[in-house]
Amino acid sequence: MYLATQGHALGSGGPPLQLNHDTNSPLAPIPPSFAPKVKKIIYIHMIGAPSQFELFTHKPELVKLNGKECPQEYLEGQKFAFISGTPKILGPVYPMKQHGDSGAYISDRMPHLAKHVDDICFIHSMQTDQFNHGPAQLMIQTGNQNLGSPSLGSWVTWGLGSMNNNLPGFMVLLSGGRLPRVGKSLWGSGYLPSVYQGVQCRSGGDPILNAQNPAGVSPELRRKALNHLNAINQKSYDKIGDPETLTRIAQYEMAFRMQTSVPEVMDITKEPQHIHDLYGTTPGKESFANNCLLARKLIENDVRFVQLYDWGWDSHGSSKNEALNHGFKNKCTQTDKPIAALLTDLKQRGLLEDTLVVWGGEFGRTPMQENRNGGEGNFAGRDHNPHAFTTWMAGAGVKKGHAYGETDPLGYKITKDPVHVRDFHATLLHMMGYDHSRLSYPYQGLNQKLTGVKQANVIKGIMA
Repeated sequence: MYLATQGHALGSGGPPLQLNHDTNSPLAPIPPSFAPKVKKIIYIHMIGAPSQFELFTHKPELVKLNGKECPQEYLEGQKFAFISGTPKILGPVYPMKQHGDSGAYISDRMPHLAKHVDDICFIHSMQTDQFNHGPAQLMIQTGNQNLGSPSLGSWVTWGLGSMNNNLPGFMVLLSGGRLPRVGKSLWGSGYLPSVYQGVQCRSGGDPILNAQNPAGVSPELRRKALNHLNAINQKSYDKIGDPETLTRIAQYEMAFRMQTSVPEVMDITKEPQHIHDLYGTTPGKESFANNCLLARKLIENDVRFVQLYDWGWDSHGSSKNEALNHGFKNKCTQTDKPIAALLTDLKQRGLLEDTLVVWGGEFGRTPMQENRNGGEGNFAGRDHNPHAFTTWMAGAGVKKGHAYGETDPLGYKITKDPVHVRDFHATLLHMMGYDHSRLSYPYQGLNQKLTGVKQANVIKGIMA
């Protein structure tokens, strides 16, 4: 059963959807408006914006112009984060070649992922309004460059609920040693009830603090204490009517159920050795590989939205760690095998039939060498580029072995099929069974939407 007819499937508009949330169980499943292509999402965000030229964008013209001054038509009237004057063109740091029946170009930094190109849909024409990291990260994750808006995972969980009564619908895994620049706002619930925010799992030690009862406290005693606490909160709600009080009750109940489910689901030590070999995991150690395996386990246990953040992809060339020929190379080594393993593992378990894997950053990189320090030295780097970047998807709902969108000969601006962040969000919601123009929440006198008030289009050209 669905909430609306197929007539609204491609964003044709209409009145705001009236979602029937159970006040006593706000994460209970809600049927979408129309038959979804996707039921679960794993979103891998590479914090810092990886260079598309060293991964997926093949531009022979860059090779020809390497080391020469950038043509003025690429500089006039443009804003850059750090480039000034006339920078030099930077050719691709790593070689690329075509792979699979689709002939997709992949650099030699991603040899494991290259084996999966015929399952991947590349979008080479992504664009955003923001060229600084914090606002751009907020834009791609919440649809708004300012703080305070719900994240994509929160919108999905608010619209669809959770598929597992014992686990949150939206869980977050971090790697790379640092939080994203704007921190927990990237997975916050904004003006939606707080029960829909992402639950962050720790990278070391207990994945979620206090998932175990203190010494001497039995589950029966914990249950009795929780019953009394819920009764007090219910009286408060009956008197004041604050919906966050019901959220608090629901979160306490979820926490109680998680004490049983989380330790088992988040334990990768019981996985067979061939799975550890596949991912390159090391139990007990913070790593992107561990998080990829955890993402599979969470999806397998019907978590609706799993978000991975990996910090360390900011490649300006201002230091060794931020150089395309040093730090970037290390990041590729850390992530290539685990991502390929995740796709292999999901596929062999039949999970890609209803799960969509999304990979991307917050913007792209310039075809010019960043010249903040004169552009000289042994470190190669590129500046921020909001005009064109690459995102890819694999799994449910998208065309396999497909490339969408084109850029100019230097890969700086889009020449065919632009995809704004709003279009990207509209498409994800559509594949989950919702018309983005009708999924809204009343706040500050406006029916707020993930896609905002500007035109947003579903990208029909990438959908299976």
